[in-house]
Amino acid sequence: MTLSEFKESLQQTKPSDKLPPLLRALWYDAKGDWHAAHDVAQDVNTKDGCWIHAYLHRKEGDNGNAAYWYHRANQPVCPKSLLEEWEAITLALLI
Repeated sequence: MTLSEFKESLQQTKPSDKLPPLLRALWYDAKGDWHAAHDVAQDVNTKDGCWIHAYLHRKEGDNGNAAYWYHRANQPVCPKSLLEEWEAITLALLI
């Protein structure tokens, strides 16, 4: 799946059952459902899961908590816009 195809899937009312959990979290976030995205991301205890968790707390405005999760993800605190970071994470997971 390409980033463009993933973005097109946002036209649907629910994510595809074929999406892995972390892409499902990003899908929910893009649809404006922060809580559903967070619920999915917090249950995936991997570096990528921590990265999404960090992004979500940054989006929420909880920078201290976000910094903790960036550290767990072995990622620097992102200086880019939220949209740029969302796209970077999505691309990393689609590869």
